[in-house]
Amino acid sequence: MDGQPLLHRAFRRVIDVRPSEVLALAWSWLYIFCVMGSYAILKPIRDDAGVAGGVENLPWLFTGTLGAMLLVNPAFSALVARLPRARFIGVAYRFFALNLLVFAVLFKLASGQQNIWVGRVFYVWTSVFNLFVISVFWALMVDLFTAEQGRRLFGFVAAGATLGNISGASATAALAPHVAPTYLLLGSAVLLEVAVFTVRRLSQLSDVLLRRQAPRDERPVGGGIVEGLTHALASPYLVNISLFILLYSITSTFLYFQQVGIAKGYFTDRGARTAFFARIDVYVNVLTLGAQLFLTSLVMRRLGVALTLALLPALTVVGFGTLALAPTLAVLVVVLVARRAGNYALARPAREVLFTVVPREDKYKAKSFIDTVVYRTGDQVGAWTSALLASPRLGLGMPGVALVAIPLSIAWLVNALWLGRRQEELARRAIAPQEIP
Repeated sequence: MDGQPLLHRAFRRVIDVRPSEVLALAWSWLYIFCVMGSYAILKPIRDDAGVAGGVENLPWLFTGTLGAMLLVNPAFSALVARLPRARFIGVAYRFFALNLLVFAVLFKLASGQQNIWVGRVFYVWTSVFNLFVISVFWALMVDLFTAEQGRRLFGFVAAGATLGNISGASATAALAPHVAPTYLLLGSAVLLEVAVFTVRRLSQLSDVLLRRQAPRDERPVGGGIVEGLTHALASPYLVNISLFILLYSITSTFLYFQQVGIAKGYFTDRGARTAFFARIDVYVNVLTLGAQLFLTSLVMRRLGVALTLALLPALTVVGFGTLALAPTLAVLVVVLVARRAGNYALARPAREVLFTVVPREDKYKAKSFIDTVVYRTGDQVGAWTSALLASPRLGLGMPGVALVAIPLSIAWLVNALWLGRRQEELARRAIAPQEIP
């Protein structure tokens, strides 16, 4: 506790934080740093495994990912219903850490065609892992912080994610050409265990943060295992959040397929290709970090949730319009980097504020369903649409994909404005969460 005034002075230099929020903010930073560092180590390995297994097979890997999401979601909902918050998060993270140890052994022992198939399974697994561990983190954040706190703090919290991304991607870029994937996976598992420790600390701080006299957050959330799905479909507000995620995911997948196709043409060495993917992550996250530290909180407080949410769809319209006119590698890289930085710095923190006005059960169950199953459904649509547009029958290439993406991005823009205004209305009225239509 002696260091709290010092931390408060340090944080106050870049963000409007209250003394009672300092420790929770610091532990949140460490938590998301570890989670994103763990994923950033895995992401370049996953991307290389996808290319090595054949770019033409990626749509099938996306299909496998969606199927895995549908299997994992009920199991996670069962944990949420029966265990206290700190315990079900710990169980989920340690399950993924154990999986990493298994993959470390498989990569060590596999060779030739076996390695290709292990890589394909790892691609699907990592695509499930990254959405779940990040969704669980943000579910805890929207459970701990109010909408007003979210507007002030979530951009700064997201900077911890960016630092984790930079650290993990930098480590992978430096080590991948010289170190076997086995050792990188072990480092990722260690970071997950540190994240479990931070969850316990945050749970202990939750009642102080929200000024409650009696603790309540260590009670199980309760409910059934399918309520994430049923609640997400029953509420117009949650349906529109789902649409926001769906359209973001579809347009992201369009760009992802362009990226991996270009990488396959430019790089033949797997270590060099993995390092290339990692360097792109570093560039994106360095740009993002500056925005999160000095811009995100200001933009959200000045523009509000609606306009902040709308910035990424507007950027996407401009980006795909530029790609349609000038479908070059340089333009693709600029659009990709700007869009990903805009998502991490602005859209993601604003999107998480949307969940601060929903019931507690929906913060874990419906949010998990939306962040994982709905997101991967968007991947499916984007992957198979990209494959169709690039097929010999159509052969539209990058300009054709861009033209398809423009009207989707305009619809996404309209959806973002509606969502943001609805959230602001609910927050102003301070209605009970159960009254949300």
